Amino acid sequence: MYPDFQYLFQELFHVPVPEWVGVFKTFGFLMALAFMAALYVITKEMRRKQQLGLLVPTEGEIEVKDPVTGKKVKKKAMVWPHERMGAILMLAAIGGLVGAKVFNAFESWDYFLQDPIGSLFSRSGLTFYGGLITATVLIYFYARKYKIPFDVLCDAAGPGLMLAYGIGRLGCHFSGDGDWGIFNSAYVSDMSGALHLAPATKFQEVVKAFPDWFMRYSDFKNMHELSNIPHAYVPAPSWLPDWFLGMNYAHNVNNEGLMMPGCTGNYCTVLPVSVFPTALYEAITCIGLFFLLWRVRGRFTQPLKLFGLYLVLNGVERFLIEKIRVNYEYDWGFMHPSQAEIISAVLIVIGMAILLFYKRKNTTAAPHVVS
Repeated sequence: MYPDFQYLFQELFHVPVPEWVGVFKTFGFLMALAFMAALYVITKEMRRKQQLGLLVPTEGEIEVKDPVTGKKVKKKAMVWPHERMGAILMLAAIGGLVGAKVFNAFESWDYFLQDPIGSLFSRSGLTFYGGLITATVLIYFYARKYKIPFDVLCDAAGPGLMLAYGIGRLGCHFSGDGDWGIFNSAYVSDMSGALHLAPATKFQEVVKAFPDWFMRYSDFKNMHELSNIPHAYVPAPSWLPDWFLGMNYAHNVNNEGLMMPGCTGNYCTVLPVSVFPTALYEAITCIGLFFLLWRVRGRFTQPLKLFGLYLVLNGVERFLIEKIRVNYEYDWGFMHPSQAEIISAVLIVIGMAILLFYKRKNTTAAPHVVS
């Protein structure tokens, strides 16, 4: 894995790289790239909707250079919605981070109670749906303040959100931030970080060798209750590389796993048994879904319909991936859903309702071309 640019450049160029390069983190870089990609895509789509007459400018303030003093001053002007994307993106970032942390606290409640401050301010532990919900609420009030049709704004944002999520998941994968799936017991690690195909019984041997480490993934009380640890034995077929089904995330950014002898530096751990790289699966799926949404975006004549499709696709994707992810499960007696399964199911229902029943009057307008 590449927790920072030092590890990344050493892998790419096979030369020693100064430690100070490690200040630049892989996850942070890809998250910034995700925001920039979303900003570009959403702004482009909002311009298109302006040309269709679905968005109009409202009075606001812009910064201009004073011809006399050369200083920047504010003056009143008509501002288009796409020109407010900087403020919208800032709200999304702040609301997304706060919501992601708060919802993650509910998802990992026991850990949060042990160290509330550490949990809230740690670099790990971000729940996407928490960020999406909180950011949406903040942007709704912002759009209402500046008379931006919220349903049109949602349509413009749908493809960009899907793309940003996919790129962000690449950050999770390449940094090894702990957002991975259940164990794939077909592969075990040696202490150098290499993966090896193993018989199904090997998983039990590894668990017995490192019971304290595996305890966090299960509530089993003795070594005979190994079935309580979520895992599956799935060797990769000949046409797939092993790492596509089993990753041990050597040198992961969370320092999760066991220490590798002889390794020096900040990131010297490796998972003893491989896990399904669910972040990689989500990245591939969501980037593909972005291209689908981008292709069909012009076919919807009613506002909010494209966003409804986004909610359905996003919800289905996340609901399915939860089946092989390790998450806190709520005990509802007859079923044990995770937080993401609950929210994704709700989003699917809301998306389907929008597609089937939502209709706004007076959606037609004379086309207006932006100069």
